[in-house]
Amino acid sequence: MGATPAWPPRSAPRLFVSGPLAQGQTVTIEGGQAHYLAKVMRVAPGDAVILCDDKTGEWAGEVTLAGKRDVVLTLRDRLREREAVPDFWLCAALLKKPNFDLVLEKATELGVARIQPMVTRRCVADKLNAERALTIVTEAAEQCARTALPHVAEPKRLEALLRDWPEDRALFFADETGGDPAAAQFAAHKGPAALLVGPEGGFDEEERAMVRAHPMARAITLGPRILRGETASIGASALWMAIAGDW
Repeated sequence: MGATPAWPPRSAPRLFVSGPLAQGQTVTIEGGQAHYLAKVMRVAPGDAVILCDDKTGEWAGEVTLAGKRDVVLTLRDRLREREAVPDFWLCAALLKKPNFDLVLEKATELGVARIQPMVTRRCVADKLNAERALTIVTEAAEQCARTALPHVAEPKRLEALLRDWPEDRALFFADETGGDPAAAQFAAHKGPAALLVGPEGGFDEEERAMVRAHPMARAITLGPRILRGETASIGASALWMAIAGDW
């Protein structure tokens, strides 16, 4: 006699929904998410769907109705509590849309707690579609089984970012002109931290001097090569997470 299949199966679809969720609760999925479950994943009564609410954690729901316009589930078990992620912010200058979309997606997958878009003098963009950004990070979190969504803040100009910077958070400045090795600086630091990464054309000299003069800023180098903005954001975030023990 074969073993009883694990429930919920690893292949069960995952979705973020409004919460809070609780055991035994009936949840109705509508709109695009219902279309995805019913038409793309073709769920049927008895199938499992994993739900997260960014508050209480991750839940296994059993489909009780799969209609044309909605899917109804009953929550059976809480699988995990909302995860704790390192207190690490990514302050990344806005890039061309596809490049910044990549930053949003990969920062989410890596476990960044907050993404702070930034506007500098050489940015090619100065706005961010908040709804689109939320969709990108939500889909990335669903794909990578993250239970805590990163907070995507409104874009801020560099001057305002530095003016309002909290006194207890280190600001690691990825400076292409040089600094201390990032790995050593990350390993030596304890407490809240953030990474500051510039746009395609880098920071201008006045901006660079402004950042270096800030009391919480620490200039770091990411190696001997000049990296694109998205590469620097993703690579340095991965390095931080590895050193922080999140990997």
